[in-house]
Amino acid sequence: MAEHTASICNRTDEQQASHSVQEKGFHISGLCVYSGRPGKSHEPKEIMEWKRRQRYCSVALLLALVFAGGLFIQGQWPSQITKEKSAAQELQTVKTFSNFTMMKTTKLRELKESPSPLNSNGNVILALEESLQQGLDSEEMTAASILREEPYEYILNEPNACLLRAPFLVLLIEVEPKKTAARDAIRKTWANESVAGGLGLIRLFIIGVNQDTQRNDSILQQTIEEESHRYHDIIQQDYRDTYNNLTLKTLMGMYWITKYCPEAKYVMKTDSDMFVNTEYLIEKLLEPRGQPKQRYFTGHLMPDMSPYRNKESKWYMPQEVYPGSRYPTFCSGTGYVFSGDLARRIYVASLIIPRLHLEDVYVGICLAKLKIEPTPPPNELLFNHWRVPYSSCRYSNLITSHGIHPNEIIQYWQHLQSNKHNPCQTTW
Repeated sequence: MAEHTASICNRTDEQQASHSVQEKGFHISGLCVYSGRPGKSHEPKEIMEWKRRQRYCSVALLLALVFAGGLFIQGQWPSQITKEKSAAQELQTVKTFSNFTMMKTTKLRELKESPSPLNSNGNVILALEESLQQGLDSEEMTAASILREEPYEYILNEPNACLLRAPFLVLLIEVEPKKTAARDAIRKTWANESVAGGLGLIRLFIIGVNQDTQRNDSILQQTIEEESHRYHDIIQQDYRDTYNNLTLKTLMGMYWITKYCPEAKYVMKTDSDMFVNTEYLIEKLLEPRGQPKQRYFTGHLMPDMSPYRNKESKWYMPQEVYPGSRYPTFCSGTGYVFSGDLARRIYVASLIIPRLHLEDVYVGICLAKLKIEPTPPPNELLFNHWRVPYSSCRYSNLITSHGIHPNEIIQYWQHLQSNKHNPCQTTW
């Protein structure tokens, strides 16, 4: 700016005159204003030129000081402006990504083994996009648009699970069909209905299909159906149960809540290799005696995460699939909690956002589209996406620990229950 000002101040009188206009005795040139007609001045030409330059430079200096003062008052120095510009660019990346394509509402396609952008498939219900932009306030429109047809055929379902009473907490547990031991261990421990007292807790294992379940006279499928008949806690749909379809699994859980349990206060999505201290979750974090939260999402926050561009990585993200340099803040998919109203919002957002195979990242993108920022937990050690070494003291003050085997789930739970009143006075 200073160089630009100096170059203008060093112009000759003839150069300035070439940009001027003449009106009623005033000669206007850029920001320099002087009276009199050209050639009629009583002062020497050199003095007139010097005065013009002085006036112009004074005005330019004044404008520069006003601009700098404005930056100082607002606290927006160049470094901050650069940060804000970067944040705005990241937001634009999310907007561009979410508008990259739109999904047909009546059938969500499964991802192939190698992730790639999904193209539009069939007619698009434009009202969904309009409703999303308006904050999804039209319950009637949403129900009519997305609940008319099931995205996938149910093999096993529990449509009446919430019919008698709206539960305080629904546990959506994603599990492979073959993990029978994990389901049994979870039923006996942290997902048992008794842990919620009289508040109401519903446990649901979310399962797809694979080669083992689809074989004729499949023993595994018979086992799953026997579990379902006995416990009434399995939701199985006709989509491929693969790692790349974990996002689809989660969305099917969101859909189930939206259609069959819309009055649920809270939902937790977690995995079958997790230890979850549901008693701490309910009493300390969700505070059942308080007012239920809305637009609430929490877990182990993952801010400022960049996509892995290494093809050897489990979390590889191709540039053409997600072009941004950073993901929006998301919560680790090992275990996150959200208010019941968000199940519908996230599911509807997913209908206009192309799916990614990284489930937790994808849910974070949906939240960013909805302009919902995940809430940090009151203690950063409550949600752990790693294995925490067991002690009753540690496990009585956390919500999740990852990588726990079925026999360990039972062992840890039993020990924690027996030392509930003095968990930090034991040696184990």
